Amino acid sequence: MLKVGVVGATGYAGEEIIKILIRHKEVKITELSAVIDKEEPIASIFPALKGKIDLICKKPNPAEMAKNIELVFLALPHKVSMEVAPAFLAAKKCVIDLSADYRLNADTYKTWYGAEHKDKGNIPAAVYGLPELFYDRIKKAKLIANPGCYPTSVILGIAPALKEGLIDTGYIIADSKSGVTGAGRKPDLALSFSEVNENLKCYKANEHQHKPEITKILSEVAGKDIDVVFTPHLIPMNRGILSTIYLRLNKKTDTKAVIDMYKNFYKGKPFIRISDEGKLPQVKDVTFTNFCNIGMKVTGSTLIVVSCIDNLTKGAAGQAVQNMNIIAGFAETEGLV
Repeated sequence: MLKVGVVGATGYAGEEIIKILIRHKEVKITELSAVIDKEEPIASIFPALKGKIDLICKKPNPAEMAKNIELVFLALPHKVSMEVAPAFLAAKKCVIDLSADYRLNADTYKTWYGAEHKDKGNIPAAVYGLPELFYDRIKKAKLIANPGCYPTSVILGIAPALKEGLIDTGYIIADSKSGVTGAGRKPDLALSFSEVNENLKCYKANEHQHKPEITKILSEVAGKDIDVVFTPHLIPMNRGILSTIYLRLNKKTDTKAVIDMYKNFYKGKPFIRISDEGKLPQVKDVTFTNFCNIGMKVTGSTLIVVSCIDNLTKGAAGQAVQNMNIIAGFAETEGLV
């Protein structure tokens, strides 16, 4: 059994990781920690876990935690993981980081996250944990930069068309809508019920911190620098992301041909589902699962792609466990639905 720990166990993603791991056949959770007022059983914090796990959630102590684990999930806010990860890496433990702290180079990180990176030395070793594109790299990794939720939906929706040279790289528009849990479990007036309910708002139009992550990975897929116009929206639901992506075709084709191309590109990828012609995915098809559902339609010279994920599973905790499964040599789907 692989001994694992979760740092940040009381956040939305941390809670989701625990729920996945307690049904995992090859894993034993041996350590849980979070910034809490007092140490107490995790089942007292989350009553839904009563009878399923009896571990105490402790205050963070990476050096002590590292003695009792082989792999750790860092379900921490941006700017915090880079202060915690070095202790686990120095102890030769595998680290899967759900924050943005190891997704970008230090200069880009400072520009978009407004902070000097405190662990620049480990950035080059980090592997971007999108299994559908980087499976072989993930297998050998000791530090995983788990992708952001928006980037997961956008990159998976665009990558096949980009790789196959089907689209104009100078015209890529991604319109994404996310549930409120994407912002994490924190007090914030803008995320309160009365502000979100019966409302829809655009925010950080083409300046969201996930934009450089999207452009970095898609530029690697394309083999040249590209730009993406990325506009996120907050919608009044708990979880889920729907990205509608507008792409300009550079050759004549039809919807069926594009669907066939996407199915071939993602052949053997267990968590990608391509919709049949005439059908487009919706959020409720993927909530509480690790699937990314992708549908498309060709209209004139435009390819419209709709990509749906659950932001807490495929967009965070589920993808983190998927990466763990690949690293440890388990079935990629173990523990995941």
